Amino acid sequence: MGFLPFGGSKNAIGLDIGSSFIKILELDLAKGKWSLVNFGMKKLPPEAVVDGQLMNSNVIVDSIRELISEQKIKTRDVVTSVSGHSVIIKKINLPLMSRAELEESIQWEAEQYIPFDINDVNIDVQILDPAGDAGGQMEVLLVAAKKDMINDYTAIVQEAGLSPVVMDVDSFAIENAFELNYDVAPDDTVVLVNIGASLININILRGGVTAFTRDITLGGNQYTEEIQKQLNVSYEEAEALKIGGDIIRDAQAVVPEEVESIIRQVSNNVATEIQRSLDFYAATAAEDEIRGIFVSGGTARVPGLARAIQEKTGLAVELVNAFRRIEIDEKAFNVDFLTEVGSMASVAVGLAMRRSDDQ
Repeated sequence: MGFLPFGGSKNAIGLDIGSSFIKILELDLAKGKWSLVNFGMKKLPPEAVVDGQLMNSNVIVDSIRELISEQKIKTRDVVTSVSGHSVIIKKINLPLMSRAELEESIQWEAEQYIPFDINDVNIDVQILDPAGDAGGQMEVLLVAAKKDMINDYTAIVQEAGLSPVVMDVDSFAIENAFELNYDVAPDDTVVLVNIGASLININILRGGVTAFTRDITLGGNQYTEEIQKQLNVSYEEAEALKIGGDIIRDAQAVVPEEVESIIRQVSNNVATEIQRSLDFYAATAAEDEIRGIFVSGGTARVPGLARAIQEKTGLAVELVNAFRRIEIDEKAFNVDFLTEVGSMASVAVGLAMRRSDDQ
């Protein structure tokens, strides 16, 4: 789906500004095959990005510049994305009309579905069934993002010396990366869950088309905060313990037994929120049978989280590898590292697949 193209159609960098990491990724497409050209990631300090809002622009700009320099990236065109409560995605029914007619009427049609002043948002639409139904209605995917958020992200990219060519939405980028790497039967319904540091993006695909999306303000930061609070350790120590590492106290490696209990408790909370979203979807699409859940994002690597989601939902859960079908030059890249961070790269991969002339 195209969302706010600015111009140009050549290779572009996928720039994922997450709550915990900035990721930069570049792909090349030749003879129908994607290959990795560049990839780098840099840790952000806590609270630099909160619920998709850029809270520390200086640090973010510096991090982007450092990544561009370290990776020796020459490309200056950038595709980036937004998510959080300033982004609204809804599937709506409208009278059958052409694309041109829809673009003329969408401003006032959308007003009833968007909880913001219509003048404060950028809007994009995609017609899901151009032929419509027997009643003369067609399904349309409506996307709205607050202009001030779009402007903030655009300004960050430009301040880093780069050129924004497309502004996308995290959920759609994840969908693009998933469809590149995984085969799904045409009639299957699957759930894509991207669990970052402070946000969970849920995108339910039915027949390859978005049927339901939701962003939840919850993520890996909850693990870190609980471990810090209950064990009285530093942020850095809590981060290490969260993903199964050790901490050093008095020259001894320490893994408190309480960590497993804390992680299990937070994982159950995350799994419960995901289940609530699936219940909400099921109430409107009772005939659908979900094939499984595909989990991505940095927090997806937390030990036991995938199992907690599987137990809570009763569905098969698979950890996504966003590099699964991308050609990788083993002389240029550390394949083991890419496999390790493959679940974190879905948004960046999906963005790097975009071109500004996409529709």
